[in-house]
Formats: sequence, structure tokens, C-alpha cells
Amino acid sequence: MSSHDGLNFFKSSYSGNRAECVEVAHVPTGFRKSSYSGQEPNCVEVADLPCGAAVRDSKNPAKGHFPFPAVEWSAFLGSARR
Repeated sequence: MSSHDGLNFFKSSYSGNRAECVEVAHVPTGFRKSSYSGQEPNCVEVADLPCGAAVRDSKNPAKGHFPFPAVEWSAFLGSARR
């Protein structure tokens, strides 16, 4: 297991004893509805990450999310608040 940007990465079990392999990190499941969505049932949801934020579509949460590094997330929020 290794740590990068506050996420804990785990070596793939298919890698065996190889030093070079794919690693995976678990994303927190604490997604919350955007405050800008009001009463709308279909919205964007966001989850805090140790290194930024993750965004997903509330209609299709099983289709995944987009992680954003803290610098990019902060720039987006600054732009959206103008």
C-alpha cells in the first residue's frame, strides 16, 4: 500500500510480485447534493477527497465520478461563485 495526495493506494492482486503494477484507491462515498440544485431531483453531487473533490451525476451514480485535484477544484469554485 502507498499513499499519494492523502489517498491510500492498493496494489492489484493480479500483479503478483512485480514491482510495476496498477494501484487503486478507494474514493469516499460521502457524496452530497450541490447546494445550487435547489429542489431539483437531478443534480450534480460532490464528495470531498483528501486531495480535492469528486463529482458525479445523481441520475447515474454507478457510472462513476470525475476526481479533481484541489487546485483545479478551487479554481472552479472561484469561477462559479462570480
